[in-house]
Amino acid sequence: MYLRLSFVTLRVNRPSPYALHSVAKLNLIPVVDLLKGQVVHAREGRRAEYRPVQSRLCRGAKAETVVDALLRLHPFRSLYVADLDAIQRQGSNLDILKQVHRRFPHLDLWVDSGIADEPGLDAWLRENIGRPVIGSETLLDAEFMSFARNHCADLSPVLSLDFFGDEFKGPQALLAATGLYWPKRVLAMNLRRVGSDAGPDVVLIESLAAKAPDCAVYAAGGIRSIEDLERVAAGGAAGALIATALHDGRLGSPELSQFMNPAQER
Repeated sequence: MYLRLSFVTLRVNRPSPYALHSVAKLNLIPVVDLLKGQVVHAREGRRAEYRPVQSRLCRGAKAETVVDALLRLHPFRSLYVADLDAIQRQGSNLDILKQVHRRFPHLDLWVDSGIADEPGLDAWLRENIGRPVIGSETLLDAEFMSFARNHCADLSPVLSLDFFGDEFKGPQALLAATGLYWPKRVLAMNLRRVGSDAGPDVVLIESLAAKAPDCAVYAAGGIRSIEDLERVAAGGAAGALIATALHDGRLGSPELSQFMNPAQER
């Protein structure tokens, strides 16, 4: 009897494996990748191989259906959308983005639509759909980010620093002059980690967070589990973009609730 009571006492006093996770608060943002009018499953940046998403959360790959399912999973306040057709200069999904905005007007949409110059940015802002995400892979001149930061006013842009493995896709000046070019929000995007089981690029997150302590760095690519969220939080991330782990069930409502920052950044 004594041994059994001692064992129970030890079990009660031992920290729960989830106890540490309640400390870190992250701005968690689901991802929707649009290609040819459908939500697709992005895998390691191999865009020619992307296929319509197959999700446990819903049937079909229609954008409104997928977004509705994500919001039933958790009350997200922001949504990241990659218009892959626009990024590749092969059309756009603007009409679908307008439909999503009309149906879910409370969502802070972060949209990468391949903006690379002043006319492109002006055209996006006139639509008044959401926050522009500017990907480094589409930029020819780092100076454009200085213009974008000043031009967008309250709807401050997001800079996606795009890597493929260790290779940076974009003007090298973006990595050097952080105070000149970086807005308040920066994505640590490793395309090779997207939709993979390699996990997030914590080294990249730590490096970017150290370069600009005043910027909110977001992990983008490779989030698989609650442990990954803890790792990116420890690495200095203010938030994380998530897709595959939501659709395959590895991250559900209980896990998301532990990390969601109640004072979501807007």
